[in-house]
Amino acid sequence: MQRLPLLAASLLLILLPTAGRADEPQDLLIADFEANDYGNWKVEGTAFGKGPARGTLSGQMPVEGFLGHGLANSFVGGDDATGNLTSPAFRIERPFITFLIGGGGWPETCLNLRVQGKVVRTATGPNTLPGGSERLEPLAWDVAEFVDREAVLEIVDQRKGGWGHINVDQIVQTNHKPPGVTTNATRTLVADKRLLQFPVKTGAPKRHVTVFVDVQPQRYFEIELADGPPDWWAPLDISGWAGRHLRVQVDKLAADSRALTQLTQADTLLGGEQLYREPLRAQFHFSPRRGWNNDPNGLVWSQGEFHLYFQQNPYGWNWGNMHWGHAVSRDLVHWEELPIALYPHAPDDAVFSGSAVVDLENTSGWKQGDNELLVAAFTSTGRGECIVYSNDRGRTWSEFEGNPVVKHTGRDPRLLWHAPTRRWVMALYDEYEKKQWIAFYTSPDLRTWKFASRIEGFFECPDLFELPVAGDPSQRRWVLTAASSEYMVGAFDGTTFTPETPKLLGHRGQGFYAAQTFSREPHGRVVQIGWLQTATPGMPFNQGMSLPFELSLRQTHAGPRLAWQPVAELAALRGKQLAKFSGPLPPGRDLLAGVSGELLEIRAVLEPGTATEMNFKVRGVSVSYEFKHEEIVVNGKRAPAPLRNGQQSLILYVDRTSLEVIAADGLTYLPFPINLDPNDTSLSVLSQRGTATIRSLEIFELKSSWPPGPVMSP
Repeated sequence: MQRLPLLAASLLLILLPTAGRADEPQDLLIADFEANDYGNWKVEGTAFGKGPARGTLSGQMPVEGFLGHGLANSFVGGDDATGNLTSPAFRIERPFITFLIGGGGWPETCLNLRVQGKVVRTATGPNTLPGGSERLEPLAWDVAEFVDREAVLEIVDQRKGGWGHINVDQIVQTNHKPPGVTTNATRTLVADKRLLQFPVKTGAPKRHVTVFVDVQPQRYFEIELADGPPDWWAPLDISGWAGRHLRVQVDKLAADSRALTQLTQADTLLGGEQLYREPLRAQFHFSPRRGWNNDPNGLVWSQGEFHLYFQQNPYGWNWGNMHWGHAVSRDLVHWEELPIALYPHAPDDAVFSGSAVVDLENTSGWKQGDNELLVAAFTSTGRGECIVYSNDRGRTWSEFEGNPVVKHTGRDPRLLWHAPTRRWVMALYDEYEKKQWIAFYTSPDLRTWKFASRIEGFFECPDLFELPVAGDPSQRRWVLTAASSEYMVGAFDGTTFTPETPKLLGHRGQGFYAAQTFSREPHGRVVQIGWLQTATPGMPFNQGMSLPFELSLRQTHAGPRLAWQPVAELAALRGKQLAKFSGPLPPGRDLLAGVSGELLEIRAVLEPGTATEMNFKVRGVSVSYEFKHEEIVVNGKRAPAPLRNGQQSLILYVDRTSLEVIAADGLTYLPFPINLDPNDTSLSVLSQRGTATIRSLEIFELKSSWPPGPVMSP
């Protein structure tokens, strides 16, 4: 049995019938799955459905790379469905069989060729790790030794769980030997610069890369390597291995690929001439130099620095290869990106979300030197909940030898110090009994953890913090929240959260997820940053973070509720004041005629007067406040925003890739990821069906938070 494909085709043309000399045998199509059913193929189980899929199935990532309209796709019913497709018998008449294949890379998700009942060739999809791609790739078998013998093909899905499915299309017999493939292709070099830079072609097949230092494997990742000219360069920090031999190994490459020969060492970022000036680069929201980001992680203040760790794929535009990226700021406004903080420790591992704290009393015993001891918890997908610690201001981290400290069906540990009980608390997303919970564990030393309690109803990325109730500082309440920003207000005694409210809506916009608050904020504030999900097509980076917000509990007729206010430090970005007004605004008069700007802060306090609503138009986006219904409407998205003392306060922050709206003294927060038209910088404000009173209106042009001038940061 030949376990791996002998040959791989890098040109899709080999899968189409070929036109050669008149006497040359034509390619023979075995299956293209274009019919409404599987014809004479035998169907077993449920995974393949009653007929070929028409591309992507429900709940599946986009399926690409197949030909025509149909393919065999075993994702019917999801990854836990199983089944087989077996072809009718056919005679092997050509020396090569080519096909397209994708999906799971397990032995149980495969395409098999059987001759006399024995599996003589087999192939799988490329994916076993979280992330990956549903793109089908061309592969081929050399079957010359079986010509004139009878065979059958079977497409197998006997795997449950992640990547428990297989995609197959366009199975062809051919005389034409496909271009070869190099498996475990390598290049060896000596590290003599800060960065080793990989050529990336977004959308290309993903390749598995291992980087060896001397003979030890040190880095593992998937990457869409560019066989030809790259779209962008993905840097790997090799500064710690100066003078040592590096061996870069790629699982497979087309024989004519230039990917390895294009690897380049440099001290600065290749293609970084326009860094932070790119057309879709947010100008006062954090985003990484290169690659994908999602959840903020490890938010902590220590020794004058706000640390923002974050989920990052440094090697691709899409999700995958989860690492912890790292940036620091002294003012929550200007961020400096530092080298990757946490890497996967094995090929089957990823570094998922978590948190960080300062162990001021050295309860763990890990402190060395004069710096504060930082301790972080994260989910290692291959192990469980793990602890790391840093004695160099969060730049490098050491693993606790007792990892994992918690094993369970969940993820995303949130650490905090509970002073009344003098214990550490870890809040975790938990899938106990296949339900969604937040579980609480406690520890005296960050090393040994004991289960304490669970509360049902929250999904992913928990956060837990205490706030005073505005107007009565003696009243303090705990807030439990999670990825969606829904929350409960209640009490927490160090082991159990007791809710005093039902689950309440947090943000009222879209694309805001997995927010986290800073541990040990120096001014006693609770400051939150979330993932702002703005796609940036054509850029070498993707996604970004929200503004930093100070959270508070404001008293309402229904009880205390969360409120969001942009942190005061953002005022440092203000440049020219574009408009200032107070007074009545009759209908038909546009206060902002002739006013325009790209990066903006807009603040207004409104009273209804006789008007029914107030309409702002901000760079093509409609923001309306309806006085009668006490609702705000942003691009058709409607949310309650009650008048407070007969007035409505509005704050708008406008960046290249987002609009964030705060109303009702912060009780209503509407984030909107949106790539604004660079050619539309117009502004307007109109009163509708009556005269409104503007108590105050100020509009500021904002400066970029990124360094001025050319940046070639490593």
